[in-house]
Amino acid sequence: MKVTLRKVADYYEIYVPKKDLEEKIVAMENGTPWGGVVTISNGWKFQMPDMPADTPMPITVDARKLGDED
Repeated sequence: MKVTLRKVADYYEIYVPKKDLEEKIVAMENGTPWGGVVTISNGWKFQMPDMPADTPMPITVDARKLGDED
């Protein structure tokens, strides 16, 4: 699923155009949004792609939405 990631002040937000949904990232598996699972404020989880830490934002990437069982 395509998502757009941006940094706002001291946190990250994800925008999901398919759902017209913009939410704050509340948990990051690796301390960064890249290469791990992130959780957004509505409870959804996404497996994010591996990217360099200094990747310029905003950026649109393919992320895999994880189901409730993950």
